[in-house]
Amino acid sequence: MTIMAFDPQRLIDLPPIETRQTINPFKVMLYALGVGADELPFVYEDGLEALPTMVATMAYAGSVWRDPAYGVTWQKMLHAETHMTLHAPLPVKGELTSHTAFGPVVDKGADKGAILYQTRQIHADDGRHIATVRNTNFLRGDGGFGGSSEGQITPHPIPRRAPDLRIALPTADNQALLYRLSGDMNPLHIDPRAARSAGFARPILHGMATYGVVGRALLRVLADNRPDRIRRMDARFSAPVFPGETIETAIWREGPGAAAFAARVVERDCIVLNHGYVTFLEAHETAVINDQTTRRSSA
Repeated sequence: MTIMAFDPQRLIDLPPIETRQTINPFKVMLYALGVGADELPFVYEDGLEALPTMVATMAYAGSVWRDPAYGVTWQKMLHAETHMTLHAPLPVKGELTSHTAFGPVVDKGADKGAILYQTRQIHADDGRHIATVRNTNFLRGDGGFGGSSEGQITPHPIPRRAPDLRIALPTADNQALLYRLSGDMNPLHIDPRAARSAGFARPILHGMATYGVVGRALLRVLADNRPDRIRRMDARFSAPVFPGETIETAIWREGPGAAAFAARVVERDCIVLNHGYVTFLEAHETAVINDQTTRRSSA
């Protein structure tokens, strides 16, 4: 296949990528183990619930960037941010369909690269809109194409005060080995040679596994481990985690049902997720919604 030059407008004009996936309890439990969960509602089929951050893996189109037709210098591409919005509870079984579209693309300059946004809309087989997931990719080798330098989304600011809450969660030495079974088979996370060639002393944890560990922390302290209370979670990736390290999440409340957050590796005092923002239902809001649902069901 002929290698195409990077053409952002061609990328934007492509029809959305349709992806189908069957979800079952085994996959739900495997994902939970991959991000370190041991709470029964997430790892036991009796009363099983999906962790909110699992949506980032659901009906995922995969890494399409090695296809020369996209014209992206994939070797210099970094996953910079993930934003998720949940519109309905995540299913633990059934068929899902997603549509992934690209754009906008922000040109930072020939020596600075480009920012590419992609948005995935996920629906259940009954038509329910389950979630919207937006990923931001940093194309270090594809800037300077003459596009606009405007349009980059401003990250959520972290307050300049002490956090209101802190929670530290460990990662296991084999965390990456477990997480990769949810679909991200990049050798960087298992093969020491691949890790060294990328400049790391040993394999690193998947960025989305870090996202999942921090999501568990937010779920525990802000939503009493009730997945139906989490509505949105945005974060920027700033540094890798090595399996076996401890991730501490700092949380700043920003009014009812909203908080900023950042996460660091305790052992190296290194920020690994930054500019975090989460929205959630307060306990009394959940009670009202459940009461309304019960009334509709009995009507």
